[in-house]
Amino acid sequence: MNKAIGFVMVGTNDLEKASKFYDAILAHLEMKRVKITERYIGYGFSEDDGAKFYIIKPHNKENATAGNGTMVALAAQTKEAVDKFHKTALENGAIDEGAPGPRSDGNYYGYVRDHDGNKITARCVLN
Repeated sequence: MNKAIGFVMVGTNDLEKASKFYDAILAHLEMKRVKITERYIGYGFSEDDGAKFYIIKPHNKENATAGNGTMVALAAQTKEAVDKFHKTALENGAIDEGAPGPRSDGNYYGYVRDHDGNKITARCVLN
């Protein structure tokens, strides 16, 4: 099987706050904590499959910053999962970057920015 991306990492300045946020929203995408250290938390579908998405304190001990033009798209199985992801994110302090709905490619997205400014979207392929 070909894979273009092995995993994704986003920086955080507050691992505890970020973990509460991502615990809540990633549950709607069927992801849970599968790897935990002092520096990062990895989320995946199962421990056997490994972590696919990490929140991490930067290795260089500098402040984490969100990249301009950088966005992470996470797969959702249904439009309802996108809706729940977006709603839960806003309830947990995210900034709305685009309400759930169809976009120009014909798929269904919901966009947010987390507490550290990282732009995250949940995407459901409709075709």
